Amino acid sequence: MIDLPQVEAFVAVATYGSFAKAAESLFLTQPSVSARIQRLERALGQPLFERTGRGARLTRAGSIFLPVAERLLKTAAEGRQAVEAARSREGGLVAIAAALSVATYLLPEIVKGFREEHPAVRVAIRSGHSRDVLRMVLDEEAEIGLARGVAHPAVHTVRLGRDEIVLVAPPEHPFAHRREVRLAEAAAQPLVLFDRGSSDWVLITGFFRRGGLLPNTVLELEGIEAAKKMVEKGIGIAMLPQLAIREELRTGRLVQVRIGDARPLTRPVDLVYRREGVLSEAARAFKEHVQRAFPALERRRRRVLRGA
Repeated sequence: MIDLPQVEAFVAVATYGSFAKAAESLFLTQPSVSARIQRLERALGQPLFERTGRGARLTRAGSIFLPVAERLLKTAAEGRQAVEAARSREGGLVAIAAALSVATYLLPEIVKGFREEHPAVRVAIRSGHSRDVLRMVLDEEAEIGLARGVAHPAVHTVRLGRDEIVLVAPPEHPFAHRREVRLAEAAAQPLVLFDRGSSDWVLITGFFRRGGLLPNTVLELEGIEAAKKMVEKGIGIAMLPQLAIREELRTGRLVQVRIGDARPLTRPVDLVYRREGVLSEAARAFKEHVQRAFPALERRRRRVLRGA
């Protein structure tokens, strides 16, 4: 029979190449480590180390068993962490990675509701482009990712919904008084773009290219907030995410303009987490909260749009 102390001793000897150093790292005597290794070898029916004058070297059987032993220890550690976290669902830390627009315009309401339900949980948020969010989740820098159109075999992807990128103009613009415009008309107007190289930028420029048009770009900015201000000042029109302009539409600072001869430009909002490992209780609670909260936020946004 194999037990975890035997596996732990085996990995320590393999790591240090020495029974004495392994014993020191485990706060055990060298005879205790040797006894554990001997019991493990009897259970497996194979010698795992060649004892040399300079220490211990893995046999072929030991080399084959080492990655299995490391996975066993990792699984046991994850199990202990999950049980420990389960003692207090209300405590702990949840690390979130979010796309820039999601972190700015969606997360504040979500985090507010989550903190009301789980006041003892600390939330750490890092932002970047969607590809950065995926990397942070894969590298275990974040347990939960909120991004756009993320697909990878190593993560679970939960589709929360879709957000539309829409044409907006200042209220005094001629477009603001029309029911809809044609794509060619929009392409001819001074256009404000944001975040060159991002998925949004690629989608917007591709939107015009599919219609065989080259937009009349007069200004490129780093972020959505700056683009909104430029449109409000009448410098141009812009294609902006609906979730980013709710307040401006409500107050009349911007007007949404329908493009009648083109399909709506939408992009998904996804929640991702690693397939391997176990979510902490704090992360599991956050995931469940997001899945409940997102539909309510969508309904609220649609009410605002109908009233705009």
